[in-house]
Amino acid sequence: MKKDIILKETLKSIVKSVAYYILKIKVDTIELIETEKERIESKRADIVVKINNEFILHLEIQNNNDYSMPYRMLRYWLDITQTTNLPIKQYLIYIGKDKLRMKNNILKDGVNYVYNLIDMRSIDCEYFLKEDTPDSLVLAVLCDFKDKNPKDVIKYIIDRLQYHLKDDLNGFRKYTMILEEISTNRDLKDIVKEVEMLSEIRLEDLPSWEIGMEKGLEKGLEKGKIDSAIIVVDKFGISVEEVAKQFGIDKNLILERLKKR
Repeated sequence: MKKDIILKETLKSIVKSVAYYILKIKVDTIELIETEKERIESKRADIVVKINNEFILHLEIQNNNDYSMPYRMLRYWLDITQTTNLPIKQYLIYIGKDKLRMKNNILKDGVNYVYNLIDMRSIDCEYFLKEDTPDSLVLAVLCDFKDKNPKDVIKYIIDRLQYHLKDDLNGFRKYTMILEEISTNRDLKDIVKEVEMLSEIRLEDLPSWEIGMEKGLEKGLEKGKIDSAIIVVDKFGISVEEVAKQFGIDKNLILERLKKR
């Protein structure tokens, strides 16, 4: 459940690009719409936004095959219609690893309800790689690599992110973090970590404290575990106790060094 939430939040942060690259919708203006209603079961639609003051875009990001989705989508549609008179476009974007088996309609008992269903695994990653923007590059990791070596694709993505964001450290951290998070949905996070570890990315530029700690440990074997532990404490805000445990050193050694600075 936690991973699902993280995946959805990372995709929300690039909702304009999701709309543009996946749905082919050009976004000039975007406004978040609140739709949650009071129920015994609290359910909130993932993304509901007003696009260009012309229509409401509802996006659901689904990580597994939930056969109740048509009913959930219909319920969300009913909620949204109570907040606006604008047309509503609904999309379910499936980012799961298993084969897509969900339906996108309810056709029974006089009900004729249909929404759009997109399987990210069916999209050739080459499309996003050729677009060559930070947003399109990270979205590529959710797509079909065809016969490409995953490690080569990840390395290309990270190299291009470094190229585009060489003068924007915060932007580089943001997009690398997004890449790390959504790569878990394709079992690629270990490859992402490996590529980052072997690349020329500086320890302080890495967004993930987990990867930073590993790289710090590697550095520690050469120059001293205490120095590396302090870097991890400073850069990633991890507690001295946790860092000391991971590096296998006495926390007091770290505390003493910090006091002397």
